[in-house]
Amino acid sequence: MLKGTGVCAGVGLGTALVVQTQELDWSGVQYAGAEQEKARLAAAAKSVSDTLAAMAQAMTSQVGEHAAEILSGQIMMLADPFMIGQMNEQIEGGAVAEAAVDAVCGSFIAMFSAVEDELTRQRATDVADLRDRLLKTLLGREDQDLAAAPAGTVIVAHDLTPSMTVGLKRENIAGIITETGGATSHSAILARALEIPAVLSVPGALEAIAPGAKIAMDGELGHVYVDPDERTVKDYEARREAFEARRAVLKEYLGKPTVTADGRPVALYANIGRPEDAAPALEKGAEGIGLFRTEFLFMDRDAAPTEEEQLAAYRQVAAQFAGGEVIIRTLDVGGDKDVPYLGMDKEENPFLGHRAIRYCLDNPELYMTQLRALLRAGAEKHNVRIMLPLVTGVEELRAAKALLEKAKAELAAEGKPFDADIKVGVMIETPAAALVADLLAQEADFFSIGTNDLTQYTLAVDRGNAKVAKLYTVFHPAVLRSIKSVIAAAKAAGIPVGMCGEAAADPALLPLLLAWGLDEFSVSASSILATKRSISLWSAADAAFAEKEAMKLSAAESILGCLGSMKKE
Repeated sequence: MLKGTGVCAGVGLGTALVVQTQELDWSGVQYAGAEQEKARLAAAAKSVSDTLAAMAQAMTSQVGEHAAEILSGQIMMLADPFMIGQMNEQIEGGAVAEAAVDAVCGSFIAMFSAVEDELTRQRATDVADLRDRLLKTLLGREDQDLAAAPAGTVIVAHDLTPSMTVGLKRENIAGIITETGGATSHSAILARALEIPAVLSVPGALEAIAPGAKIAMDGELGHVYVDPDERTVKDYEARREAFEARRAVLKEYLGKPTVTADGRPVALYANIGRPEDAAPALEKGAEGIGLFRTEFLFMDRDAAPTEEEQLAAYRQVAAQFAGGEVIIRTLDVGGDKDVPYLGMDKEENPFLGHRAIRYCLDNPELYMTQLRALLRAGAEKHNVRIMLPLVTGVEELRAAKALLEKAKAELAAEGKPFDADIKVGVMIETPAAALVADLLAQEADFFSIGTNDLTQYTLAVDRGNAKVAKLYTVFHPAVLRSIKSVIAAAKAAGIPVGMCGEAAADPALLPLLLAWGLDEFSVSASSILATKRSISLWSAADAAFAEKEAMKLSAAESILGCLGSMKKE
């Protein structure tokens, strides 16, 4: 059995079609002079841009607008004079066009790959894909066409690129296996758009799987069997039937309100990183946006986005969710999110350093631009909410509010419309914030619990360190007690409280959150229907009983085991 990362649930049974990686060796290309090499680069860039635009149009009709939007970033990169300018500088220094593309793209790939955040690392994949497209065009190579793949095909590739999916007959593809990619990679997005079981990051898949080999795979567990025996095949056939039955059940929840078994309404929102992520969240039934990570607007560029650029992004999402809240987190950089042009110093421990709200308050000009854009974005629908990250005390909340009042005064003086009553909330993701939640609740309009960092900081566990990864669990009594006390503080102050960390989608944690009175769950778009169904299965009495039994226990493993035994299917 091979093991990878399951990114699109489902069971695949079929025959392997192995897509071999093309060699893009440009070492034999001769330098033809600066002007000619620049012309070659310009022609290749135009050709790739035109191809991407045509592919985006084809993908829109095939798998929807959201999947097609993954190409927009590459088109924007090609239109960016900074990246092309760097390549032209390399050419002027004596490099052939291919070498210039390789060097400049390579520097961006290295920069993004060094970041621990999965969504940021995806930028490295974007650039690598663009580099390969440019090199193939310069070298006269073409991508393999998979449109003629027969029924029962399992695609095995180093990576699944958008061009491979154009014209693909999804009913013929039983599964996708790649050597690279994570939960937010292009391969994952495409697989989910096509609703094809997918297992990514399978080491050595191209060597381990021969063309024509029989495959049994689980897109949730990340398991891949090559030439499975009869018993395994029968097992996977039964799993496939069970999965299809579950998927049919989840589809029944589309368009239905999110309520518990005894009728208590619960807000179910989505986490997004870019404006284009809003549409698929809406399609899946999200009632609002619980976390818009604005740092991604600041990446992949050589200068901070202007007020107008930010306004356009925020306004777009606010319009799409006109009937619900749009909670936008202010710039959260530092830690594992480095933005070179911001000039942030290298720190020995960046996760405990000059990041998030600390950086913004020390750079008021940059912060004011964002605050002005947020205020203006809320002017029409009045549904934009501002959330402050990594807060540790009331001083930071007050300082941010003071800047917000200054921004309001500026906009009023300029005669620009804005939301004068915009809500300002706090992301509870530090032990300090959890311990003074009662004080913060007196001055914040809402709370959102960020379990990823709250767990990491409470347990003093680096979640990126494999040696201590087993210690990282939201079910540790210290983390659970923190969550409970934060919700209680919000309730006592009469403000709403949500959760936007990964734990919000965990069905085992769900009864505790319901018992404590969490108002809003914010999850990834792919988890919305499953979370809606899980919520619908729990009554207040059942949740209270589960909470009582689980919180008697003193160890994370015991608590998880207890809750797991009560899980509702």
